[in-house]
Amino acid sequence: MSLSLLKTLHLLGVVLFLGNIIVTAFWKIMADRTRDLAVIRFAVRATNWADLVFTFGGIVLLAVAGGKMAALEGGLMQAGWLHWAYGLFIVTGLLWVGILIPVQRAQARLLYPLPSEAQIPARYWRLSAIWAVAGSVATVLPLAIVYLMIAKPI
Repeated sequence: MSLSLLKTLHLLGVVLFLGNIIVTAFWKIMADRTRDLAVIRFAVRATNWADLVFTFGGIVLLAVAGGKMAALEGGLMQAGWLHWAYGLFIVTGLLWVGILIPVQRAQARLLYPLPSEAQIPARYWRLSAIWAVAGSVATVLPLAIVYLMIAKPI
């Protein structure tokens, strides 16, 4: 596979991954602000699907194309910036797997059985606060990775 194709696939992965985490966070937060159960229930369900399709799809493209490009450049340990980028990518993944996905699923399970006129439980709002904090960190870290990819400072 050519370097140009690998770079294209890698950039597509960046767009899918970062684009989805930023846009999905925005419209989920906007849905929460409505305090409307139907809107929030839809946003939570859509967030879970968008993560599966776009975030995971971006991760696959990033990992495959990035790994192949790193191999072409002599491997992971050849550049300090690449070592840091992989480390931040792993930490981001741990945040998603360990906190964000379980919180999103818990929110969906909490909201799904409620009748349409029900109040949104306090537990949902506590989970939303956890999601917002962990999601903010899981967004800033990939932005730092983008800087490392472009500047290659170390």
